[in-house]
Amino acid sequence: MLTLAFDTTANSCNLVLLDDTNVIGKFVEEMEFGQAEVLLFQLNKLLKNNNLTFQDIGLLGVCTGPGSFTGVRSSIAAAKAFSLAHPNMDITGVSAFEAYAHSLSMFELSSYNAVIIETKRDDFYFQLFNGKLEKITEALVLSYEQIIDILKGKTVTLVGNGVERFLDKPSGLVLHTIRMDKSVPIVDLAVCAIQKMRNKKLNFPKPLYLRAPDVCVKS
Repeated sequence: MLTLAFDTTANSCNLVLLDDTNVIGKFVEEMEFGQAEVLLFQLNKLLKNNNLTFQDIGLLGVCTGPGSFTGVRSSIAAAKAFSLAHPNMDITGVSAFEAYAHSLSMFELSSYNAVIIETKRDDFYFQLFNGKLEKITEALVLSYEQIIDILKGKTVTLVGNGVERFLDKPSGLVLHTIRMDKSVPIVDLAVCAIQKMRNKKLNFPKPLYLRAPDVCVKS
């Protein structure tokens, strides 16, 4: 079965095409703007290079956030459009937290695995998983001090694109593994989607907004 997964929720455009769990095509590029336009172009290119059409895709996995309001909205809108055009294709949402957590190898896993994602503010997006990758906390927006309070006294693994900034100052934490990924691991997001399908836990993508969008009213 062919699985397509993509993500435009942060400062990059990422997509991957898997045949079962084998990668047959991937595109990853950092960018501040224009992810939606690049996504459609690169998707068409990826299919064409492998002599495929969208009708060949059996499963679509899309990152639901958290991230920029526009980036999350672009991913979800594209996924919904594809599902309407191809109703026989399975579709599911995968959070960035899930993708980061599932990217950890058995040697990197600890009893406490904290996914820390950049917000570009003073705080962080945060979620904690146990050694079986079960959620210990809900997805949250927390300050540095609040995260320290949750993790102190535990041996923890840190993963996510917010880890580098989080560790700008001494944490005093007992750290098992540190992973400072720049963007959502797109292959692991696709594998998460496959696992959801196999476990009959597909969930139609809904945006994971943890805060209201930043907007202003012109006077």
